[in-house]
Amino acid sequence: MALAIIGGGISGLTLAWYLQRAGLDYDLFEADTRPGGNLRSEQLGGYLLEIGPNSLQLSAELDQLLTELGLGGQLQDAAAVSQNRYVLRQGAYQKLPASPPALLTSPFFSLKARWNIVRELFRVPQAPDAQETLSQFFTRRFGPEVVEYALNPFISGIYAGDPAQLLLHKTFPQLAALEQQHGSVLRGLMKTKSAAGRRRIITLAGGLQTLPDTLARKLRRAHFGQGVTRLHRHADDGRWELDTTAGPAPRLYQQVVLALPAHAAAPLLQEQFPAEAAALAQVYYPPMTAIYTAYQRADVGHPLDGFGALHPKAEQPYAAGSIWTSSIFPGRAPAGQVLFTTFVGGSQYETQAREPEAEQKAAVHAELSRFYRLRAGAVPTWQHRYFWPRAIPQFDARIGPAHAAAAALGTQGLFSTANWVAGVGVPDCVRHARQLAGTLAAGR
Repeated sequence: MALAIIGGGISGLTLAWYLQRAGLDYDLFEADTRPGGNLRSEQLGGYLLEIGPNSLQLSAELDQLLTELGLGGQLQDAAAVSQNRYVLRQGAYQKLPASPPALLTSPFFSLKARWNIVRELFRVPQAPDAQETLSQFFTRRFGPEVVEYALNPFISGIYAGDPAQLLLHKTFPQLAALEQQHGSVLRGLMKTKSAAGRRRIITLAGGLQTLPDTLARKLRRAHFGQGVTRLHRHADDGRWELDTTAGPAPRLYQQVVLALPAHAAAPLLQEQFPAEAAALAQVYYPPMTAIYTAYQRADVGHPLDGFGALHPKAEQPYAAGSIWTSSIFPGRAPAGQVLFTTFVGGSQYETQAREPEAEQKAAVHAELSRFYRLRAGAVPTWQHRYFWPRAIPQFDARIGPAHAAAAALGTQGLFSTANWVAGVGVPDCVRHARQLAGTLAAGR
């Protein structure tokens, strides 16, 4: 009995790895000649760039996968300063309080906002609402200032999203659970974080591309440069027939896993599952641009003592924020230089994301000059641009029908594992793919 995996991003690669370890027969098909999807690194001159995730939170499942692949010795921890996070407020960067107690003592929030935070410790849960947005949840528990200057920049900078659109129960179901279990979200966070500890922020020597490259080398039945163009289920025996860009797949399959973005999976479903295809096609992936900018260190007045800085929409910025790449992982830029990774776009900044490259680079340089106290007349030593027409899937009102469609397809022997199902982080995708591999192995 054979199984086909369509897609060679981190979800498909991880699934294939665990199926292979369980002794299951599979074929993995990936249209690109390079594995990893959006998990990608590039060395350009003296600059090491991450085209996608810039670092990873080391979950237990990810840690085990890296160990199994022999990559444990290549882990690199983020510099200690990366624990500091900054947010733009009143035209200047201010350090964001890093813990619930610090929220109450830091001048980052007004006295009224801090009083709302204190009151949250004594609030009681409300009846769950599956349609409640992140903004609605945080406003009723913490007030509008926390939404404006903490939630909004975080969601925009990390998820390319709009908290007024993203659903709490889909994006952060653990927060809804904390409210129901502990009454106070802050009390619940303090209890769970003290028990679990803080996750390490890591990369790999040579960049995160090392992970998918290593997985791909270890897979025995991975076919790169072969995209699947048609998926058809035989009515008589239920087996699946695949056409690829290299011709028909070598055999028929009892089960198929879609390890693809929702918009890429939808056309494959159109022939036999039009309703499910329509649901997946509606999942929203906003555009995003990354602008990589380097300066001489002596030209930058800011200490760059942190992970980076996020921009609330209320400050009317051009970019969603910047990661201080060379502060987190020294060695990502030539000696004497600093490297910024600036994100332009997402659901709140779509217009900027689609602007011409020259305009984006100039606007990012102007904003960096203003906020980071660049020496008068300083210019970038180097700039580079990468554009995603569709970046991160949004867990808004359109994701529910897509999840329901994925569940219905699973009853037909057609499964899904990707960030639109698992969650947008690499650890989420690794966890989900490993769980699916276990389910498939148990059913054989």
